[in-house]
Amino acid sequence: MHKRILLTMALCASLLQAGAADADYHVIPLPQQITISRSNPFTLLPTTQVICTSSDDLMQRNAHFLCDYIKETTGMALTVSINTKVKSPAIVLAIDPKIDGEEAYRITVNQRKVIISGRTSAGIFYGIQTLRKSLPIISAGSAEPVVLPAAEISDAPRFSYRGMMLDCSRHFFTLDFVKRYIDLLALHNMNVFHWHLTDDQGWRIEIKKYPKLTEIGSKRTGTVMGHNSDVDDGQPYGGFYTQQEAKEIVEYARQRHITVIPEIDMPGHMKAALAAYPELGCTGGPYEVGHTWGVYKDVLCLGNEQVYQFVNDIIDELVNIFPAKYIHIGGDETPTVRWAECPKCQKVAAEHNLKLNKLQAYFTNRVEKHINSKGREIIGWDEILDGDINQSATIMSWRGIEPGERGAKLGHDVIMSPTSHCYFDYKQYDDESAEPEGQHGLITVEKVYELDPAPASMPAESRKHILGAQANLWSEYIAYPNRAEYAVLPRMAALSEVQWTPAGQKNYDNFKERAEHMAKIYDLYHYVYALHLWPNRFNHNRSEW
Repeated sequence: MHKRILLTMALCASLLQAGAADADYHVIPLPQQITISRSNPFTLLPTTQVICTSSDDLMQRNAHFLCDYIKETTGMALTVSINTKVKSPAIVLAIDPKIDGEEAYRITVNQRKVIISGRTSAGIFYGIQTLRKSLPIISAGSAEPVVLPAAEISDAPRFSYRGMMLDCSRHFFTLDFVKRYIDLLALHNMNVFHWHLTDDQGWRIEIKKYPKLTEIGSKRTGTVMGHNSDVDDGQPYGGFYTQQEAKEIVEYARQRHITVIPEIDMPGHMKAALAAYPELGCTGGPYEVGHTWGVYKDVLCLGNEQVYQFVNDIIDELVNIFPAKYIHIGGDETPTVRWAECPKCQKVAAEHNLKLNKLQAYFTNRVEKHINSKGREIIGWDEILDGDINQSATIMSWRGIEPGERGAKLGHDVIMSPTSHCYFDYKQYDDESAEPEGQHGLITVEKVYELDPAPASMPAESRKHILGAQANLWSEYIAYPNRAEYAVLPRMAALSEVQWTPAGQKNYDNFKERAEHMAKIYDLYHYVYALHLWPNRFNHNRSEW
């Protein structure tokens, strides 16, 4: 009788596998090591349970995320259990302190179990992302079992900083879209959301001590049409995030092991703030929130002591909203024209024996001291290297790779974000007639994939200062969610492999093959993405014109 039951079970398993869909672990980003075994595979069924015995909040969320992902992909509604004695096939999430690396993970697949282990809940989360992306997309209601080949996967990221920036100043994006953007980061194993919250064209974060920043600075009376033409649309435009909404975004990201780094760009790109508080500028105004794109001459008056109190007060509120290690202070594209004409700025420069072009370094050092007093550190665009800044400042290299290399040589930590590879507002296709309106520069998926943030040619002492890489989505010409998604996809997939996968394992042709399944995942979530990697689909769409 017992043998008959075993035979029946074996027959059922065989029949299930015959009509099952197969998982494929060759996902994006590609794991470091995948070892396929000849042992019997694991069959994912609706009765499979996810076992998570840890009461840790993030571990429990990991378990429920996994159930959600599996339901979205396969239609199977799995349940979470804390019972380690479950006899049925199960997916087990387990903390393993022996795994080397804060974000490293291991996946072991055999006939009875899938075990996802990591030293931390973050590592397990990335293992979950790999499992999620390895599953076939099955139509809803089919209840088709999924076969996972027996295997051992060992993986860890190449870089600790893996970021994406979203500019919400030029164009404002809703809370729901910011969350959807963060979901994209999670899908691509990224762990930093850089939130560009202020610029000449709009101040987007509530500062309670300075209410005019949002009452006045978050609104403009019109927006230039096209590439800084003479025509303004004359339409009022605005929006901002309350501190409570910003905290909601921070928590949403935290649950997905993503850190939110806010950027308050200073001392330039401050015209929206000057419109609200004109006494902070060299001329005293009046100022208007910017309608056009580019660089404005009006910046903060660095000879005005009131400016430093203003900045310190803003930082004091920011650190209570954003628990991140870093505060991004911008520092890019700051003209010195107004300082050269300003008696207050000239006086401070003379008192400190500074040339006017070194005033920004004086400002940066003062701001950094206050940020450091709050237990935080600064990140700035690579222009801050032009002054005598402290070695503790982290450099975000956007004007190419060279400033980052120079910063690393000086002992600064560096994040590579060069316009040549990482400006996702640039077009993806060389035929502008087939692209949405945007910047004229061209960055293809292949170009993104070519980036090596820390090449072997860089001295080893400098390479250790390269924290990682980030792409930026500036929004001058990106006003809508669909347009934003199109700009980042599928280039974000290429960037994720730059950030995660060892340089020696990267292979663009192989990446394109794996991108086929990634596109199916984009379709599942109704993301809008460029089709240039898939010429047949791209040309088919164009033929319908």
